[in-house]
Amino acid sequence: MRKTFLRMICFSLILVLAGTARAGQRLSLMLDWFPNVDHLPIYLARDQGMFKAAGLELDILSPSESTDGLKLVAAGKVDLAVSYQPQTIMAAARGLEVRAVGRLVGHPLTTILFLKDKGIEKPSDLDGKRIGYTVAGLMDVLLEAFARLNGIYRYRPVNVGFAIAQSLASGKVDAVMGGFKTYETVTMAAKGIQTAYFELEKYGIPDYDELVFVSSAKVLAVKARAVSVFVNAIREAIAKVRANPDQALAAYFRQLPDADRKIESAAFRLTLPYYAEDQFLEESRWQRFADFARANGLIDVVPQVSRVLWQGP
Repeated sequence: MRKTFLRMICFSLILVLAGTARAGQRLSLMLDWFPNVDHLPIYLARDQGMFKAAGLELDILSPSESTDGLKLVAAGKVDLAVSYQPQTIMAAARGLEVRAVGRLVGHPLTTILFLKDKGIEKPSDLDGKRIGYTVAGLMDVLLEAFARLNGIYRYRPVNVGFAIAQSLASGKVDAVMGGFKTYETVTMAAKGIQTAYFELEKYGIPDYDELVFVSSAKVLAVKARAVSVFVNAIREAIAKVRANPDQALAAYFRQLPDADRKIESAAFRLTLPYYAEDQFLEESRWQRFADFARANGLIDVVPQVSRVLWQGP
């Protein structure tokens, strides 16, 4: 009887350990932008000890450029990155061994953003204008497709990088592809600048996962369990965000005490409905965007979508 009881205890411990990362295992995560409330579930998970409880250490890194994350993942320099569904599909179409492993924001936030008093009422009003873009190799390509679909025959593309508000306010550009309707609108309103925007999914671009977590085939070959732990922690964190938004925001500010509380709080209220409902990567949805990308010249070949989507170890 005693031996049977001990065997049951050992078996239970094995089951517990099987669901966690190996003790002390570490992952590096590169963000897509400077830290902001789009990333709040990540910081909530760290604040609540969800990673450590599963034996995982997470290093959160900020990029110097908005394209850094995907490039560094593909090169094996970081384990995970926050990226975009369209960017991931484009990278896979170029033959890069990237894998989408989870979701952070489940619907488009990207817009074509412009100042409200500039007489822009429909997309074709941007014909002949200077249009900025943020993420090179993604937003400039999406801009081409948007222009083709919406009667913008002539425009001058300008890479504005992180400087969305500055570029619009100074008149460097007339509009920007890549401003989020939940963030740049708030930051510019705080400066007394009123904006308007065109939502991509209402003007011919298919619905997609705005922010996703990506890794590489090489990393997943050796750290699949740790990545699975990370994804599960994000799932739990998003559930906690939805259940108690005020506590989640307080945890975010504990992690990032220098964040602008007024702006981040306002942006959080707008972002809350868009956090991913689950961590399921829907193949048919990704396939629709991949087919759209090929039909509109964003990619030359449609990647094998089922290969791009990682469904766990």
